[in-house]
Amino acid sequence: MTTASDPFPASTPSAPVPFLQIKRVVKTFDEVFAVDEVTLNIEKGEIFALLGSSGCGKSTLLRMLAGFEQPSSGQILLEGRDIVGLAPYERPINMMFQSYALFPHLTVWQNIAFGLRRDHMPKAEVKARVEQMLELVQLQSYAKRYPHQLSGGQQQRVALARSLAKRPRLLLLDEPLGALDAKLRERTQLELVGIIEQVGVTCVMVTHDQEEAMTMATRIGVMNEGKILQIGRPTEIYETPDCRFVADFIGSVNLFSGQLAVDESDHAIISSPECQHYVSHGITGTPGMPVHVAVRPEKLIIQKGMPSVEERESPAEVGYNLVQGVIHDLAYLGILTTYHVKLSNGTIVKVTHTNAARHDAAHLTWGDAVTVWWCGSDVVVLTR
Repeated sequence: MTTASDPFPASTPSAPVPFLQIKRVVKTFDEVFAVDEVTLNIEKGEIFALLGSSGCGKSTLLRMLAGFEQPSSGQILLEGRDIVGLAPYERPINMMFQSYALFPHLTVWQNIAFGLRRDHMPKAEVKARVEQMLELVQLQSYAKRYPHQLSGGQQQRVALARSLAKRPRLLLLDEPLGALDAKLRERTQLELVGIIEQVGVTCVMVTHDQEEAMTMATRIGVMNEGKILQIGRPTEIYETPDCRFVADFIGSVNLFSGQLAVDESDHAIISSPECQHYVSHGITGTPGMPVHVAVRPEKLIIQKGMPSVEERESPAEVGYNLVQGVIHDLAYLGILTTYHVKLSNGTIVKVTHTNAARHDAAHLTWGDAVTVWWCGSDVVVLTR
């Protein structure tokens, strides 16, 4: 039953609805679709990442959740209630901006307390809540400092503490680590996830950083031109992309264009100008149909000679999934070496080799003739 004090009652077992429902939401600016028919369900306790390049519509969608923009059409339901008509301050939602938006004239303690005081919370409760947030983000000894006296990572934690202080049902993060340098960002990702999970708040974040999304999110929605192209766990998005855009956008990938030549229940063969591709499962397609083959660089094996029959995943793959060329370029990155192998038709195949031992691949260098091969189980076939 809804009460005046709590217009967003918790869902009951008799009404198991998703925590957040986005139903066919559209947002246009001057007849241009910024968000185009987006439908999405987010469960309670999830950290959901909207991932895409600049201008794909992810920030516009986040702003509609916060109430800073209104949808042109569609519904946004939080715990079963449509919140589209509510002002930002009427929604049990807080948003942490990329700039952190800390008040420079207020101390850390005062910044965290700001929203609580605006809500006229009793002083004793404000004090208790702020102390709780300071402990949560491990900034108790920084309570009297001003934002300019903090590092970027500390400012980020203050902004998070302020966002969580009002105990929102939904936390929105807009490029939460975009202002941090690479090393600090890497360390802060897991730290931020730990704090969010400890509080138990549901979180929607937007980012263009693939590593950030893969590290922090329980599920990812990849956006392009206002649409969500694929939703899944990080492993699903990376290992089994369902379209060329997602395969190319997430991480690094080798893409080959070809035609479906054979399609059986246990395997398929795809012809491309580079080689014949053997796939260790059926495609359920029509022979002759155009497809793309995607293989991640770390799945490829590079060597000077030809692979033996014993090295192949199955005898049926001998003669397939193999190209020959010369090392056109390479980059030693410590933990791994990346090779760019140029084929006779000019195609560049990228291979990532993990340097598991010192001088592991020192025998391969520029201009070397090499064979590159891969297993049929590592091939992803894309029909769109």
